[in-house]
Amino acid sequence: QVQLVEAGGGLVQAGGSLRLSCAASGPSSSSTSMAWFRQAPGKEREFVVGISRSGTNTDYIDAVRGRFTISRDNAKNTVYLQMNSLKTEDTAVYYCAAKWGSLYSRGQYEYWGQGTQVTVSS
Repeated sequence: QVQLVEAGGGLVQAGGSLRLSCAASGPSSSSTSMAWFRQAPGKEREFVVGISRSGTNTDYIDAVRGRFTISRDNAKNTVYLQMNSLKTEDTAVYYCAAKWGSLYSRGQYEYWGQGTQVTVSS
């Protein structure tokens, strides 16, 4: 069973930055595709960005492309989300997710972290 623990959320002014981390543990955790999802109040959870097993390939939604950067360190079994130029619209609970399948599907994520709150104020 893969376990995921997020950290790094907080309160930041619009235009500021935050860096989230997600530590993975359990058998073969480095073999998973990883992603960040987010859920704003009153909205459904949405895919934000994913990264392949090797870290070479990424998949960003248009709303964050150019502002957010995902990366992973397989030696540490950790994935990161660097969030720059934050907007109030980015306010949400951010969840780390993992799956055995390919990056090239945005669904079918099997393992989830507990979430970390990101709040962006005007």
